Amino acid sequence: MNANPQFLAATATVDEAAIQPLPNSRKIYVEGSRPDIRVPMREISQSDTPASMGFEKNPPIYVYDTSGPYSDPAARIDIRSGLPALRAGWIAERDDTEELPGPTSQYGIERLNDAKLAELRFNLLRKPRRAKAGKNVSQMHYARAGLITPEMEYIAIRENLRRKEYLEGLKASGPMGQKLADLMGRQHPGQNFGASIPAEITPEFVREEIARGRAIIPANINHPEIEPMIIGRNFLVKINANIGNSAVTSSIGEEVEKMTWAIRWGGDTVMDLSTGKHIHETREWIIRNSPVPIGTVPIYQALEKV
Repeated sequence: MNANPQFLAATATVDEAAIQPLPNSRKIYVEGSRPDIRVPMREISQSDTPASMGFEKNPPIYVYDTSGPYSDPAARIDIRSGLPALRAGWIAERDDTEELPGPTSQYGIERLNDAKLAELRFNLLRKPRRAKAGKNVSQMHYARAGLITPEMEYIAIRENLRRKEYLEGLKASGPMGQKLADLMGRQHPGQNFGASIPAEITPEFVREEIARGRAIIPANINHPEIEPMIIGRNFLVKINANIGNSAVTSSIGEEVEKMTWAIRWGGDTVMDLSTGKHIHETREWIIRNSPVPIGTVPIYQALEKV
């Protein structure tokens, strides 16, 4: 990836079109057992249904929202600062990680001290973390130890999508709503092909699925900006979005822009397939501004070192 001379860290901005409110809907947050567990969802309003005696109100529908703070009109978006470190407190309270003074690899230190990269570099003030000696910081380790983490509770709320509240609202809307709610409760036996999805996802169910190795929570300790999500056969289907630099023209700003559009349209994870120069700097900008897990191709970064 060639450095675009028009991209400067000091003047980087988000694409205004990518943070505009979506029509007929609003961003809501469902609070968990503690104030710092606030799970985002999109509440879509419905028009009234014509009935024999006028109209019946329809309750809003709740859908999964991967767009992070970008679609929250109350959020102040500044890609130069990155997103809030949502999970920082959860990581710290487990007391199984420690701060490093800075990058520890020789290559990372060289990049940090390269004055030519100063105008491209994301100015991350937070220090990198690593597991303490003898500690395991994976969600699978916590699950197998019987611990329900804030990430697991967050995911349980997110996977349920307020279905119970929606059905209750539907029943209360009138006779037609009651009929529709009854119809939605019916289900053909079908063929589950080994899947076992309960009517309600609980934090304990999330923990159990992870402990059994049937689901994963991609949540690196050095990506605390992530809004926790889960991938597994007994959970909602997830969509991966691929992004990558153009062979004709590309810049760090354009790659961050691609990520924001990918999550706006429902990307649960993003795979960055960029090649060429300045991959390290580009990916740091993407990660610091991403509320979803970011995948990369390590061999492409290795090639830049040669």
